[in-house]
Amino acid sequence: MRLAQEADLDLVEVAPNSKPPVVKIMDYGKFKYEAAQKAKEARRNQANTILKEVRFRLKIEAHDYTTKLKRAEGFLKAGDKVKAMILFRGREQSRPEQGVRLLRKFAEDVAEFGTVESNPTIDGRNMVMVVAPLKNKSEAKAEQNAVRAANKAAARDAAHGADAPAESSAE
Repeated sequence: MRLAQEADLDLVEVAPNSKPPVVKIMDYGKFKYEAAQKAKEARRNQANTILKEVRFRLKIEAHDYTTKLKRAEGFLKAGDKVKAMILFRGREQSRPEQGVRLLRKFAEDVAEFGTVESNPTIDGRNMVMVVAPLKNKSEAKAEQNAVRAANKAAARDAAHGADAPAESSAE
């Protein structure tokens, strides 16, 4: 404490749970500021997974199914969960096994991007199944940023490469 007073600084307890407690001689305001910056950076890098929804009808056409499938694959690639929902109307409610078959087919088709988190369940007039992505949101975001940076670099190189031959042909 005497050393801290002589240096006109604060005695900051860094690890209070250790035996003996660890302290540092430093400016407490600066310590608080740096801790706040670290916390802010951690929050910025954190990505929360969102539950996206894809709705089908029991009698969905092949093209419509592939469109919905591609949409769901995009969500899973981005690191979001997908809630696949089949809407039953009228007499379709008496055939839940067809809904289970369709959702199982959907699960097989998106298997390379995600895994089934909750099996098909009937919820009123709907049948619901949740598919979780293989990559979490932060990994997907980092991968997407890397691809974007690589594309920018390639575009920049192509732009510079296009300038060089144009100059040499002018001579």
